[in-house]
Amino acid sequence: MNQEQSSLVLQSSSNFSPPEGVKLSYGTAGFRADATLLKSTVYRVGILAALRSIQTKSVIGLMITASHNQVSDNGIKIADPNGGMLSQLWEPFADSLANVADPFELVQLISDFVSKEIIPLDNVRSAEILLGRDTRPSGEYLLEAAKQGISSIKGAIYHDMGILTTPQLHWMVRARNMGMNSTEHDYFQQLSQSYRCLVELIPDGKKASKSNDKVVVDGANGVGGDKLEVLRELCGDLSIEVRNSSKGEGVLNKGVGADFVQKEKVVPSGFGPIDVGLRCASFDGDADRLVYFLVQPDSKLIDLVDGDKILSLFAHFIKEQLDVLKDNELEKPCDPYHPRLGIVQTAYANGASTAYLKNLGLDVVLTPTGVKYLHEKASEYDIGIYFEANGHGTILFSDTVLSWLEDRNSELSSACTGSEKHKAALRLLAVSKLINQAVGDALSGLLLVEAILLHTGWSIQKWNELYKDLPSRQLTVWQFALFFIVIKVKVVDRTAVVTAKAETVVVQPAGIQEAIDTATAKYRHGRCFIRPSGTEDVIRVYAEAATQEETDSLANSVAKLVDQFLGFGSSQ
Repeated sequence: MNQEQSSLVLQSSSNFSPPEGVKLSYGTAGFRADATLLKSTVYRVGILAALRSIQTKSVIGLMITASHNQVSDNGIKIADPNGGMLSQLWEPFADSLANVADPFELVQLISDFVSKEIIPLDNVRSAEILLGRDTRPSGEYLLEAAKQGISSIKGAIYHDMGILTTPQLHWMVRARNMGMNSTEHDYFQQLSQSYRCLVELIPDGKKASKSNDKVVVDGANGVGGDKLEVLRELCGDLSIEVRNSSKGEGVLNKGVGADFVQKEKVVPSGFGPIDVGLRCASFDGDADRLVYFLVQPDSKLIDLVDGDKILSLFAHFIKEQLDVLKDNELEKPCDPYHPRLGIVQTAYANGASTAYLKNLGLDVVLTPTGVKYLHEKASEYDIGIYFEANGHGTILFSDTVLSWLEDRNSELSSACTGSEKHKAALRLLAVSKLINQAVGDALSGLLLVEAILLHTGWSIQKWNELYKDLPSRQLTVWQFALFFIVIKVKVVDRTAVVTAKAETVVVQPAGIQEAIDTATAKYRHGRCFIRPSGTEDVIRVYAEAATQEETDSLANSVAKLVDQFLGFGSSQ
């Protein structure tokens, strides 16, 4: 960096001293912590975003959110040029940038990185950053910190896009870098038009009865409910009732939201006996997760229709359209093209869902836990679908398959317009525009679910009966022994558990996998694995078995093994 640029950073950074004794790490969720600790971090991520924009010669996104965390938390994460997550190659620099204490060391760190990555700071025309935030009160002052960080890099500019869902910001970044219109209005128009197109292509006699059209949505007292109300007005006759929007009196993510519903399996606030039999759905605080549920009669409990079931619905529908197109008389016999449809899950996927998908004849693969692994693997297919059980996921369409679909649409519209083959091509093209290909998106996901249910004529009850989940239980083993509270660096010891084979097998510490296998073999349909959390100082224990009683017993047995092999901890 030249002297002028170094002075700019040195001067602005003096207003953003990092909190003492706090060390943050950039992960799948970006940086996330109590909001009072993040001002310095957000400022420095502003600098990083500007550097990333200069290096890639692209628009970069910064989203201030803590997703499904409590309202007192906040966080910041970067959207790369394709709308996806920050390149993993930049994560170590992000960690160093956030944690370096001395302003002069900060300037040196940036200077060294700029030299290493050959970032042309001396000849910057502009770096462009899109800024978004969720509804958290802390978002306003953290936004100002991000702006100052961006402005400390000469030539960098920002656009404050206002209060958004996280997927909206990712969509805007991707669209801007593809040369498309990328305002919030454009987002709403693309989703609503694609939804209406799918509805128009529903086969005669398959559309569900009007009484089954209504979906009641829990907005987690966050931004998602507000945005859904806008979409509702653009989607024709789709009947949506939004509860728990940010305009109400509820607290963000408290007793509401996809994370709460999926983990607790109870009705969120604002739902009850009047909703028995209705199709219900829940977003998380920044609307990148979606789950559906049914309220059980005379109970606060629910039947959960989670990300695995959403994935299965999407896979069933897309496979159906591809099967129609395979038998295409216009294909060249000597050079047929059959798109590769791939399903990507983690070890947390319920075993029954994996069996169902394989029985459909689909290619199912597992990756380590984390959206970055799922997204990367899904991108290897012509059409790749991934979802986590927590409701985060999407569908990716390659450029090759989109070109093929456009060609098919053109050929079929000339030869046999209105045929089922023609409609199948149009449906897949509509799905590619409706689904948010940058990141999991509760808004686009909900519209796609609703369109497919209308297409099939299925009720949520029938959808939920695609397969029966094996009972499962997830325990958390906390590393809270006094020694490790005092010396916080020891929380890194969660990495003492090293896994392989998409996190289904433990290779360290030695002997624990054999002990887990022995415990699991005692239970019918037993399946169990452990893994270190990526965001908390915990080891997670996942178990499946034939009954809930057996599942609980297996989970507790393995939790005790974790205590035994690691020498500390307590399960809860």
